[in-house]
Amino acid sequence: MNTKNILIINTGGTFNKIYNPISGELNIDTSSKSLLEIMKKWLCVFEVIEIIGKDSLDFNDNDRDLLLETARLNVCKYHKIIIIHGTDTMNISANFLAKAKLDLVIVFTGAMMPYSIDSTEATANLASAIGYATNINENGIYIAMNGNFGSYEHIKKDRQLGRFTS
Repeated sequence: MNTKNILIINTGGTFNKIYNPISGELNIDTSSKSLLEIMKKWLCVFEVIEIIGKDSLDFNDNDRDLLLETARLNVCKYHKIIIIHGTDTMNISANFLAKAKLDLVIVFTGAMMPYSIDSTEATANLASAIGYATNINENGIYIAMNGNFGSYEHIKKDRQLGRFTS
């Protein structure tokens, strides 16, 4: 796998939450610590751009515009982008980017459980997103979550099950 062809845009979300022992809250880590730990274990390097740094429930159209512009600015250097995103509004952001009809493969992923609490799901979802992005040749917006892969129109968060389904 040539990791130089894939950009990771990290926007925050549960994937990046860490426990704050002073406030007792889970806060978004904006240093991409989780991604860097995973890459170190895998002995590979991706370019990571850290933007927004919010829980996706707090996203607004300005945040989605920034996400779109970040993707557009990197279309010449990368053809494939993975976006680490909060699961609650992942489909809203995916739909927003789909309307732009970018000449890119974009795969959204995230985690229902913070990497800092249990690294398994976040690592599995990121690995799945990388493998899926590597093998997709048709431009579009996709989601790789909980072992489900496909168009953002078909992969949805099932709030009753607490996972993504197709």
